[in-house]
Amino acid sequence: MNETAIETRTYDIFVIGGGINGTGIARDAQGRGLNVALAEMGDLASATSSASTKLFHGGLRYLEFFEVGLVKKALVERETLLEAMPHISWPMRFVLPYSPDMRFEGETPTSKLLNRVMPWMKGRRPSWLIRLGLFMYDNLGGRKYLPGTKTLDLTKGPEGEPISDRFKKAYEYSDCWVEDSRLVALNARDAEQRGARVMVRTRVVSAERAEGRWDVTVEDTESGAQEVLHAKVLVNAGGPWVEDVVRNTVRMNSSEGVRLVRGSHIVTKRLYDHDKCYFFQGEDGRIVFAIPYETDFTLIGTTDKDHGHDPSQRAECTDEEADYLCAFASKYFKRPVTRDDVVWTYSGVRPLYDDGAKSATAATRDYVLSLDAGPATDGPVGMDPPLLNVFGGKITTYRKLAEQAMAKLAPFFSNLPENWTAGVALPGGDFPVDGVDALVTELEAAYPFLDPYWARRLVRAYGTEAKAVCGDAKSAEDMGRAFGGTLTEREVRWQMEHEFARAAEDVVWRRTKLGLRMSEEEIAALDAFMAETRGLAQAAE
Repeated sequence: MNETAIETRTYDIFVIGGGINGTGIARDAQGRGLNVALAEMGDLASATSSASTKLFHGGLRYLEFFEVGLVKKALVERETLLEAMPHISWPMRFVLPYSPDMRFEGETPTSKLLNRVMPWMKGRRPSWLIRLGLFMYDNLGGRKYLPGTKTLDLTKGPEGEPISDRFKKAYEYSDCWVEDSRLVALNARDAEQRGARVMVRTRVVSAERAEGRWDVTVEDTESGAQEVLHAKVLVNAGGPWVEDVVRNTVRMNSSEGVRLVRGSHIVTKRLYDHDKCYFFQGEDGRIVFAIPYETDFTLIGTTDKDHGHDPSQRAECTDEEADYLCAFASKYFKRPVTRDDVVWTYSGVRPLYDDGAKSATAATRDYVLSLDAGPATDGPVGMDPPLLNVFGGKITTYRKLAEQAMAKLAPFFSNLPENWTAGVALPGGDFPVDGVDALVTELEAAYPFLDPYWARRLVRAYGTEAKAVCGDAKSAEDMGRAFGGTLTEREVRWQMEHEFARAAEDVVWRRTKLGLRMSEEEIAALDAFMAETRGLAQAAE
């Protein structure tokens, strides 16, 4: 390396990882007045954080594992998050069909207990047990916006129309939808607006303790340029790579690790007409959701499969998993779901804390924050500069995780301000929870060339910033080049300038899901446009 070419900068906190935990911590820390840098080796949310089931939920099924604390924490957080991002998150109703003949494997603590005290049930779930779980779900966390559970007669109403006639009754409860990768982009955007340095496609080559600080060497993965940054604190939010960062980047020995669990999803043509989700219980103890998706599609998932130990192994929905999800859903829907219905699949790797559970399904979804301050040296408070490793977690609790991370790091910073993120809107989210329709109407009035789908899509993506995206456009032509699926040049430039997008896949598969509506040729043309735009910008610098 050419030492004279290295520019050295000092930060309070350096965050490795641009997923939801890394960007959430960066935003929280920068908002407290600390100086933060974040490096992500790919695009923001390019791994786990763009491959979730897209739900802010308490995890109803985790009650089966007696994870009451985790569920309560997530339920309390749901509506706090809903208020901060009503454009990318909204309430949904979930329909849980019930039949007294349904049988389940006895792998959960609840099932094992039930088999001991009620052996005559032989794997069946009594309705009172499900109702008790839903009662707890309604009341553990408190509700301001979300209605409680009710019982449905599936022989009447639209909820029963697509469902097999063997189901006569269902329970309907509340949870929330979230656009997961947009959530990451908005946390990064907010962190940068507050002064953080956010670097995408930037790999951390090494991080070493030296003279009471961290020396972090980063490399631009496109140009190969390297830079050394100094930091008082290092946060390892590498997601599936968290263990790899500990062992190979920081070069430390640790007994803690992650269990990589693959969750796969299929997207089909729209399977039913109403806007509610289904919660399907499987005889194997798994649960699967069927969710209205991107107006014209249905999202079905997820699986739980151990993914091995290599985080760089690409997560893909296997034929076996796709067949499993089709067969699972077909046990509930009147019309079987087949592979011919599938228009897209995606898969992500959950970096669960390795708690020694026998199965991927039983592994804890709670997070663990592990602080390593090193041996006593000349560092702050008699310790080497600290390393905080983030293991596990779930998208619903990312903000609380960030708060607890800052609590762990508070001793290393004098007079650190109190928690601040609860109730503070993310960019574009400064409007009421029930205000989307009014925003859409306002946007349509300001830009009459927008059709209803286009206007709603922009509001759902950008909220009150949708007008800034459209700018002074008076016609569709004023939005610039049309790439397909209502994606235009103005929106692409906005994402490049404000949301760190660099390539077509960043736009069409993460910050939007317009890849479902665009051809391969249109996506290739978008990629060429973005490469040319970036090249011109770099030449002008």
